[in-house]
Amino acid sequence: MKTSLLAIVLGTATLHAQPEGIWQGYDGEWGHVSRQLMALAQATPAEKFAWRPAPGVRSMSEVYMHIALANFYLLSVTGPKMPADIKSSDMEKTVTAKADVVDWLKRSLDAVKTAHASVKPDDLQRKVKIADRDANVDGMYLRIIIHANEHMGQLIAYARMNGIVPPWSKAGE
Repeated sequence: MKTSLLAIVLGTATLHAQPEGIWQGYDGEWGHVSRQLMALAQATPAEKFAWRPAPGVRSMSEVYMHIALANFYLLSVTGPKMPADIKSSDMEKTVTAKADVVDWLKRSLDAVKTAHASVKPDDLQRKVKIADRDANVDGMYLRIIIHANEHMGQLIAYARMNGIVPPWSKAGE
């Protein structure tokens, strides 16, 4: 019975095209969430970047900038330097134009991809310090990808509240 159920589930899964990158390890999953973040940001009209669900809650542009700045910061804990043009701690609130936000997001996603591709397997267990805690490089990359996916869910909810359909979930795709 269990074998039959497993065969049905696996057979059904292969009938539907799976998004590129899933089940392909860190790099595949990072590529997947990066493509989705960029597609959703590009599908969002510029005037919606200022939208927020309630006072005191991050706007759409603030969420994208939060992801970008966190990517750079968490990555810096593993070794790469923060970009020289991060000049203040309030960029999440001051960088709001769609083109600028999308540029920062793309740069941060590319920085993570490039850095991870150059990490040697032995270096993943190297110890690092963050917020007075011990971690390792592998754990930092795990946090980066989880953080991106967490806020992807938030951005999907924001988009749908504004009548924006994520490009990858449109009918027929």
